[in-house]
Amino acid sequence: MTPLLTLNLLRALFVTFCAAVGGIAGGEVQGSVFLGVAIGTVFGLIVVLADRLLKGVSLRAFSSATFGLLLGLFFASLLTASDVLRFQPETTQWVARLVVYCTFGYLGMMLAMRSNRDEFSLIIPYVRFARQMTQYEPIVVDTNVIIDGRIADLCATGFLSRALIVPRFVLAELQTLSDSRDAIKRERGRRGLDILNQLQTSKQVDVTIHESTGDADLDTDARLVRTAKVLQARLLTNDSALCAIARLQQVATLNLADLAHALRPVVVPGDELQLNLVKEGRDPHQAVGYLPDGTMIVVNHAREHLGGVATVVISSALQTAAGRLVFAELKENSSARPPLVAKARG
Repeated sequence: MTPLLTLNLLRALFVTFCAAVGGIAGGEVQGSVFLGVAIGTVFGLIVVLADRLLKGVSLRAFSSATFGLLLGLFFASLLTASDVLRFQPETTQWVARLVVYCTFGYLGMMLAMRSNRDEFSLIIPYVRFARQMTQYEPIVVDTNVIIDGRIADLCATGFLSRALIVPRFVLAELQTLSDSRDAIKRERGRRGLDILNQLQTSKQVDVTIHESTGDADLDTDARLVRTAKVLQARLLTNDSALCAIARLQQVATLNLADLAHALRPVVVPGDELQLNLVKEGRDPHQAVGYLPDGTMIVVNHAREHLGGVATVVISSALQTAAGRLVFAELKENSSARPPLVAKARG
């Protein structure tokens, strides 16, 4: 999207141009430069006002309206060419032609603007317009998402767009991390480069390295938002702060944390599941297990199954400040594996 400052500058230049042309024309025709400047300025302002009123009209709507207008005028010309009114007075024929052209032109525009792309194939056979699907919308990825690694699995499943854009400064940041003296940072950087190489060799993903210029003085988050805005792409991240900043600037953002939260398993009282009991509970008879999303489940009367897998039945759930706490009971006919502690003793 073009910045508002650029649009206002173009409008001001257009009004100035109209005033200059009006002044030249006024001086040549009527000998009054000021009157010409005033007329040119008013004309330019009227055009700018019309531009503001047409703000909600897109190029697609304009092209559809133009096609419908041409189609309506074609049918109107066919009707008037039949000489149905050839015995009528000239004034009556002129009025009838005007009414026919206006009516068919209006109906053609309205029908075309209400139609979708596939319906145009009824008028123009063998022509199909390319669909703009979410699968092919470009996505700008940040460093944390690449290091996270889940992006490769998401792209492989087809739920994410296959057109990924990696800015050059993100690649440079991964290179800096991989060369760091800190072992943890070095491991993260090398993991990100490995994931990126995996994406580039994948047939399901199109990875493009974008060369960004003119924003070297900005920090990484600001450069990511600016790149996504310039390319009219969505931003993929797992940084909540970056996600909030991007959405404030009206940049479409995909947050992996939101996706994981939406896809977390939901358990309700009465559900049965296999749970790995990993530690003791607060009470002497309790054992604790965890769901894949980290939700803690406290199982009553399951201390003897600690270290194994037991079939449990959800009894209740409690929302606490630390998260969601779920309570369960052992199923009466549970077939738990022998505890790992007992195996070790044997």
